[in-house]
Amino acid sequence: MSNHYILTLSCHDIAGIVAAVAGFLTENDGFIIESAQFGDPSTGRFFMRTEFVLGEYSCGFAALKQKFGVGVAHHFSMEWQLADTSIKPRVVILVSKYRHCLNDLLHRYSTGALPIEIPCVISNHDDLRELCTWYKIPFIYIPVVNGDKLAQEAKVWEHLEQAQAEVVVLARYMQVLSPGLVSKMAGRCINIHHSFLPSFKGARPYHQAYDRGVKLIGATAHYVTNALDEGPIIEQEVVRVDHSNSPEALVAVGRDSECLVLARALKYHIEHRVLVNGNKTVVFR
Repeated sequence: MSNHYILTLSCHDIAGIVAAVAGFLTENDGFIIESAQFGDPSTGRFFMRTEFVLGEYSCGFAALKQKFGVGVAHHFSMEWQLADTSIKPRVVILVSKYRHCLNDLLHRYSTGALPIEIPCVISNHDDLRELCTWYKIPFIYIPVVNGDKLAQEAKVWEHLEQAQAEVVVLARYMQVLSPGLVSKMAGRCINIHHSFLPSFKGARPYHQAYDRGVKLIGATAHYVTNALDEGPIIEQEVVRVDHSNSPEALVAVGRDSECLVLARALKYHIEHRVLVNGNKTVVFR
């Protein structure tokens, strides 16, 4: 949508922030169509997301961004971002052999449910090339040769740079990323974990859940950090199960949850609804 912008910000929680933002937009012919804010008493941080359109008498996006930075943002020492919603974010998907999350994302992309660009899909296995070809998405196969994961990661990063990836999605990418690669993608790499974290970590989580007789299973989407499967959580889903469900049934139910949770998390991210708050997130749904 042209002329439609999203302002996100965080700063120390003091009086006058909402009034300052609203007043600035009013003075610059901005019309607010959605706004949400949250003050975290445990950290003393304030978070805000505001969608607005600009009228014919505004100074324009570039000038508005500069004026906000010099005036409002500087005054409150804000961490902030101003995004133009007419520009679709470039999302690169990393995947291994499991196809359910990739297929779901590509379907949502092809129908317009996810307004993104997917310049390529990268995989350490060649199994899902045909699926990507069907969706007319370039598929890049980069295997780990002789166990040299750092060399493989270097090639992955090269393609991410070439693709100008703004967001990276690990759609069941079964490789642990090195600290170096994680740092390069901080705050813009989303992973789907096949359990309701913190819970049954590692291999065969649904079988672990079955052995423990759990009554709820689920999935978790989070930002990737160097703490394995412990990054800030964006979205989660749980499903009630019982003693009659086999491990295979749990896998099927779990995969549906993974698809739903990952799609939601990516949508929240590209709509600038997620703000990181230390080890947590603020998600303005």
